[in-house]
Amino acid sequence: MDIVTTLFLIIILIISIVFHELAHGAVADWLGDPTARLAGRLTLNPISHMEWLGSVILPALCILSGSGFIIGWAKPVPFTVRLLKNQRWGPALVAVAGPLTNILFAILGAIAFHITGNQLLVLIVTINISLFVFNMIPLPPLDGHHILGALFPKYQSWSHRLMHGYGFVIMILVILFAGSFISPIVSSISNLLLR
Repeated sequence: MDIVTTLFLIIILIISIVFHELAHGAVADWLGDPTARLAGRLTLNPISHMEWLGSVILPALCILSGSGFIIGWAKPVPFTVRLLKNQRWGPALVAVAGPLTNILFAILGAIAFHITGNQLLVLIVTINISLFVFNMIPLPPLDGHHILGALFPKYQSWSHRLMHGYGFVIMILVILFAGSFISPIVSSISNLLLR
């Protein structure tokens, strides 16, 4: 991967993660919880959203290894469930806002690619689909956990107990082995958009 492609990839990754987190905070604020706003997280400043492992080290390893997928995360946007207007579905709406932002970016990237034919735009699609799929894994603290928890409340309490006892080990296993099941899903969705 040449230097221009790598820089473009890093810039798109940062922008995608920032908007993903901003969407979480904006929806929480809209639903009555000002926690993210009061914490200064309703901002486009990347430094407010980044954390070393998920925002820098892990994505860099994915890029340098040429793995074909990129996983990462930012500092979770804080929200207070009891302040949300709907305490069952509110967390799911806050959670789904981030991945939906990534889907929107992927669609816009695909449209721009079809108009211009610029191969760099494929990265916008791939990065955002990767972020979408990874964040939809239904394990805390990932977004999929809140979405599945709203649909099946018993799952939420079960997964919290599981993660309380084995959370660190589970997340390490997810990070190490996510690529084997994420890559085919990312490729399928990306190819569908780019076809």
